[in-house]
Formats: sequence, structure tokens, C-alpha cells
Amino acid sequence: MLNQKLQQKLLQKLSPQQIMLMKLLQIPSVNLEQRIKEEIEANPVLEEGKEASDAEDVDFSQQEEEHDNKNDDEFDLEDYLPDDEIPDYKLYANNRGPDDEQRDIPYASGRTFHENLHQQLGLRILTEEERIIAETIIGNLDDAGYLQREIEALADDILFTRNVEVTQDDVLKVLYVIHEVDPAGVGARNLQECLLIQLKRVENRTDAVDLAIDVIWKYFNDFTKKHYEKIMKKSGATEEELKAAIEEILKLNPKPGNSMNETVKVNHYIQPDFMITINDDELELQLNSRNAPDLRVSRSYQEMLKGYAANPSKQSKDQKDAVSFIKQKIDSAKWFIDAIQQRQNTLITTMTAIMEYQKQYLLTGDETRLRPMILKDIADIVKLDISTISRVANSKYVQTPYGTFLLKSFFSESMQKEDGEEVSTREIKKILQDCIEQEDKSKPITDENLSKVLKEKGYNIARRTVAKYREQLNIPVARLRKEL
Repeated sequence: MLNQKLQQKLLQKLSPQQIMLMKLLQIPSVNLEQRIKEEIEANPVLEEGKEASDAEDVDFSQQEEEHDNKNDDEFDLEDYLPDDEIPDYKLYANNRGPDDEQRDIPYASGRTFHENLHQQLGLRILTEEERIIAETIIGNLDDAGYLQREIEALADDILFTRNVEVTQDDVLKVLYVIHEVDPAGVGARNLQECLLIQLKRVENRTDAVDLAIDVIWKYFNDFTKKHYEKIMKKSGATEEELKAAIEEILKLNPKPGNSMNETVKVNHYIQPDFMITINDDELELQLNSRNAPDLRVSRSYQEMLKGYAANPSKQSKDQKDAVSFIKQKIDSAKWFIDAIQQRQNTLITTMTAIMEYQKQYLLTGDETRLRPMILKDIADIVKLDISTISRVANSKYVQTPYGTFLLKSFFSESMQKEDGEEVSTREIKKILQDCIEQEDKSKPITDENLSKVLKEKGYNIARRTVAKYREQLNIPVARLRKEL
């Protein structure tokens, strides 16, 4: 049974402006320009340029009155636009002065290694069937240059997609042709085959190269585990001979496809959102506003709306709809401009707090001076929510005198030393990395011994914690760091 009753609820809702601000906070500076362009394209009232100082405020109160019961005269928008008015685009000059900032981004161009392989195979004498096989193989190579598909699967693909019946021997024959092109090692089915292809193509073969081929062909499993004593015992090679062979192996490229891709990948530039400089032992912060142009509400639309509001009693239904549309777009443009401005202010406020918190580190560049800092520390300083600080720190870069870093890299957990002092985990990782760099590579320090070294320095770290930090630094275990 239906019934009516009064009920009070306390709800927390986000306004459209707040949602827009949160989304803009997450966008790094390099993507902000594209977001602004999208908004300008979607909203004709929004345009680039500084707001005119003599701009008049438009009173929209008269636009809300409805006169549905009146017979209105015909209204034409052209009545409010003079016939001799010169369009804005004809008054725009694209002149640049010598001090103007150039915004154009240089783009690199080149061929991928797939295109390079097709070009090289085009110079070889192949039958139509072999060319089809070659195209299929090249199309199945990954970015590193490896063939991850089985030969039988490739033969089936050619049959189903090209209606050409080939045997596995036919596919292998063409695959060996691809092994002869550059870069050496491309088309290999595993790392062992990739290294062997490169070693066999070395000119001026020496004893070290011959031994390197034997090591990869016969003792590859022992080599990957760095069991050098076993290799010397099985091969009868001396330590010096094996060392020379390993030096030849280390010259090889385990990912031949990437050697071509690195020359053609574009748009991998890091554009910092903040820039910190040191001037007379004081830190100076600058927000990168390069991709945030000045925005304004179109004056022509304001004048248009002002003309509509002058005679509200004579508006037709279509004209009232036009007034409603323009007002909605003007409100949306103002919200967006305010959100951009609030975004800039929030970024500056948050980064200033981070800069002051990590002042000693930013002045010296010494990672051991990096203070433990979590999102809550900065949120308490700037009186903002932790989620807001997280959005600011996410995907933002800061340029310092010591390099360009992700902003979130300044945040780290704290750990207490034996004397009670709290230090950043970044400091411990730095000391751990220094210990590993200074170790004797013939006898690398194990995680257990690294834990003891850190305890001697006052850092009470367990072995499993050392292993976790070592993995985060992308440092292999002691056995894989061993060198002859």
C-alpha cells in the first residue's frame, strides 16, 4: 500500500564544478592543452585570450522570465550584428616576435623494424609463396624481434588466411632467410637462438667467439645461472678464456627489435609540471603554464545575449530557446575557466608545501636528506583532502637542479633507526644501492649479509625487507650479480 511521509536525509553530493576540478587536477600539463582544446570545440562561448578590462557584466535576470501567452513579433539575430562588422578571424595576426615562445613540438620520423625487414626482403629473390610466408613471419614478430608463434601454427595461418598450403619445412626455410637480415638476431624463437645467430655472424672469428658459441649452445642453462665453475669444468676452459668469451656475449643485443624501435618512437618527452630553481640558497617554484592558455567568455555571445534580454516581451519560443542555450554555455565556460584557475592555485599550493617539506633534499640533491613524507603530511599543511593531494601527485613531474622526477617519488614511508630517529625508506634504498655498487663482483653480498651491513649502520632491517627493497631497485640476487 502506498503512503506519504516526510523524511530528512543528510547526503553529501559533489557539484558539477567540483567533479570538473577533480578531473582537471589529475591531468598533467602535457595533456592539459588537449583537454582545453576539446572544451573550446564543444563550447563556442569559450575562447582563448585574456579577458578585456572594460568588459561589461551581463544581467541575466531578465532572461528567466517566461512569456508563453504572448504573440511575439519575428526576431532575427542579424538585427543585433551590424552588416559591416569585420569577423574576428580577419583581425587575427599570426606574427611572431623574436622573444615569443615557440610551441611547436618537433616530431621524429623513421621506419619500424617490421618495415625495415620488409624492405630488406624486397631485395632478395623469393617466390610468391616464400614472400607470403615471410610477410606472415614478420607480422608475428613482437617488438623485441622474437617469433613467439609455433611453426605449425604459422603454416595453419597461411592456409586459412591466404589459402596457400605450405609445410613446416617451407616456413623454416624462410625463417632462416630472415635470420640473415639486419638487425642480427631478429626472428629468433628464444634468447639462446638469438645470441647464437649474432655470434655466428661475427666477422673475424676469434677463440673467444668460438668459446662463446659453445657456451651458449652447450651450457646455456649453466650460463644463465652464472655457474661459471661448472662451465670451466665441462668445457676445459681457463678462467681467463671464459672471461673473454663472456665479454663477447655481453656485447650482443638480447632484444634486436628494440634497437630499431628506439629510433622511431616519438612523443616520449617528459614535460615537467613544476620547475624548482635555487637562487641564493633559496628555492624558487614556478608552475609550467605553457599548456594552459588564457581563457575568456566570448564577448560577441555576451553582446548577443544582452540584445536578447533588451526585449524579453517580444521573444519567440525559438529565441527563448536560444537565450537558454547561450546562458547555459556561458555558465559552462565560466565554470571551466574557474576550474582551470583553481587547478593552478591548488597545484602551486601543494607543490609549495612539498618543496618546503623537502627543502634540505632539494637544496643538496642528497637522497639521504629526503624526509619521510606521506600524503597526509601535505594534506594537513595545505588543509586539503588526501584524495586531492593524491590527484596532484599522480603523473606529475617536477624539474629540479638534479634532474626531473615524478612528484610521487618524493613520498616515502618512514622507518625508525636504532637511535630512535625516523628516516625515509628512500634513504635506506640509497644506502643499499651504494653497498651493492661497491661490492666485490666476484663475491657478491647476499641479502643476509646486506641486512647485517645495514644493521651496522644503524638500520635494523630484516633480510626479507632487504630483498623487497632490492627488487624495487631492479637489482638481481647475489648469484646473478657474480662476475669473473
